Amino acid sequence: MTLVDGNALAGDLAEVLGGDATSARLRCSGCGTTGLLAVTRVHRTAMGSVARCRGCDTVLVTVVDAGASLWVGMPGTRAVATA
Repeated sequence: MTLVDGNALAGDLAEVLGGDATSARLRCSGCGTTGLLAVTRVHRTAMGSVARCRGCDTVLVTVVDAGASLWVGMPGTRAVATA
């Protein structure tokens, strides 16, 4: 497993969140903190990526590239602001 920051998800999430996805603000459902996707902690494996809240470690975003489909989950994200 490789640990990187939220900038690693920029390309994958550009289609979902538009333009520069790293500037999207996410509100954590675990602790209520709002922060940029770019500063989340992202765990990457061959199976996909998991972005976690720096405040409480809640899983904010999951990304799985299944070839023909890109699966994006936001289980711990209460809200997203893109502008």
